[in-house]
Amino acid sequence: MPRTPDKANRAGAIDLSTLDHLMGYRLALAYLPSRAAFVKAIGTPLQLRRVEFTLLMLLLANNSLTQKQLTRALAISAPALTLLLDRMEGNGWLERRRSELDRRLQEVSLSPQGLHLARDAHARSLDCEHELLADFTPGETRLLRELLDKLARHRHTG
Repeated sequence: MPRTPDKANRAGAIDLSTLDHLMGYRLALAYLPSRAAFVKAIGTPLQLRRVEFTLLMLLLANNSLTQKQLTRALAISAPALTLLLDRMEGNGWLERRRSELDRRLQEVSLSPQGLHLARDAHARSLDCEHELLADFTPGETRLLRELLDKLARHRHTG
């Protein structure tokens, strides 16, 4: 729907009104400072990608998980998880072993080196989030989390 250029467009401003209704666009914009904060606090100093960080945090909280549980939690395919686990195991961060309850399942847990890395990454993530959300009140932070959780539930239902 081409329009006649108005004064704002001629001055260099961009009309974003056709994107106002897109939640994905707003989420993408909000992701940018989050990504930058992660890279600065965790990604670069610890040489961790976001998916590696997430996997470390899941194992830190749960001690061990099956590969099937990890594919669901990370929303990645089994082959992609296998490549990720191979790389992380090669770095000495985790261990895989057959489940004693069901030998068909493989359990993944942190190695001692991975536990140390996960604890460091977790501490850095607390500082990172505190800095990222510094302009929010505690109530706004809670509300934002609740709304994002509600939106994320569509992943499981839709």
